[in-house]
Amino acid sequence: MSPDGDTLGPMTAREYDVIVIGAGPVGENVADRTVQGGLSTVIVESELVGGECSYWACIPSKAMLRPGAALRAVRDVQGAASAVTGELDAAAVLARRDTFVHDWDDTSQVEWLQGAGIDLVRGHGRLTGEREVTVTGQDGAETVLRARHAVAVSTGSAALLPDIPGLREVQPWTSREATGMREVPASLAILGGGVVGSEMATLFTSLGIPVTVVARSGLLRGVEPFAGEAVAKALTDAGADVRTGVEIERAARDAGGDIVLTLSDGAEVRAAEVLVATGRVPRTADLGLDSVGLTPGAWLDVDDTLRVRGVDWLYAVGDVNHRALLTHQGKYQARAAGDVIAARARDGAVDDGPWGAHVATADHSAVPQVVFTDPEVAAVGHTEASAEKAGLQVRVLDYDLSWVAGASEVADHYRGQARAIVDEERRVLVGATFVGQDVGELLHAATIAIVGEVPIDRLWHAVPSYPTISEVWLRWLEAYGR
Repeated sequence: MSPDGDTLGPMTAREYDVIVIGAGPVGENVADRTVQGGLSTVIVESELVGGECSYWACIPSKAMLRPGAALRAVRDVQGAASAVTGELDAAAVLARRDTFVHDWDDTSQVEWLQGAGIDLVRGHGRLTGEREVTVTGQDGAETVLRARHAVAVSTGSAALLPDIPGLREVQPWTSREATGMREVPASLAILGGGVVGSEMATLFTSLGIPVTVVARSGLLRGVEPFAGEAVAKALTDAGADVRTGVEIERAARDAGGDIVLTLSDGAEVRAAEVLVATGRVPRTADLGLDSVGLTPGAWLDVDDTLRVRGVDWLYAVGDVNHRALLTHQGKYQARAAGDVIAARARDGAVDDGPWGAHVATADHSAVPQVVFTDPEVAAVGHTEASAEKAGLQVRVLDYDLSWVAGASEVADHYRGQARAIVDEERRVLVGATFVGQDVGELLHAATIAIVGEVPIDRLWHAVPSYPTISEVWLRWLEAYGR
């Protein structure tokens, strides 16, 4: 590798045990595990080493969301509230973001690769044959890489732009423009009520920007309904305009430069910018999938060891396999994929049974997620609806978190709700949802209970500390009974 990590020097071809396409957190983890498994590994990246999460998604968005959450928390504690005057400093919020993304400089990430023994080739990688990747650099030069054992695709996903007349022409923002903005817009319209739309509505509302959210099916549709309802109420109370049951029919810019969105009910929404947050598409369109008999632009179908079905040397890890579009789940998959690639290269045993070391079993039943809205939403496993759809006989345990003694220690006007889903046949927890301030820190306990299939009777002996919000576990057990 050259000192600056740009290329491997002048060459036409080079052979490795493993080639990883995509140097985000997922690709980095695949490569780290294969190197630890004794396999020579090269990683290919066309943008910044560290990927979407580090520079345009998880890290910058949470860095910008935290000041608003901190301000709301202080304002709801008597004795502290009087010490705070004024509103958020938008410029300081953006400056804080810049420190987290290192001003979009990946030097430290490249140094990590070097220290881990992972080679780097910068450029756009495409599959050009069996176990072969051709990388085109910015100067047009091509480097051919060949893998003795495996190629892993970890190219992630990109924002979906719906086919709405005029939308592309108004140059809408995606999550990248929102998290990478240099200046705060005068107003913002958000199309979509999922995680990105809800978090960005929370962010821009906290910055004092007029925000309109257009979400046909409401907010946070994939979790328990009460979670989205709580977030919508908080946004409305903070001054946002949340419109559900309608959709955008067309978009255009007026003579003054504002974007005008015409809704299906005939109403119009005007904003300086519009953020599209309606879903994701895989970054596989220009990956050369057709060279190995796969469909360009498609999600890659994998087995539980993350191997692409029908191509025994190709792995798809992270967003591209559409199993769970979350960084932590992608890294979890990466650990399994890297280890199984190394095992297969050594003709070693493959532990591919349920909860085995070489499979991503948790993708099916124990995916945790925190949504950093106001209030915070944390969920893992089944919702009531998904459990019933799966044919489970369940019992639902609901509890108002404001009734827990620890909640009043956190905030003077704490509002929140917690729901547990119990599989009655096995008497184990299969789902949990928490809504309220700081509930993200409750989630891992629920994740452990679900993954470990801890019996309800044993949970009685896991005593929550007092006074903390974790006391909700005791309240759930009391509601369930012995």
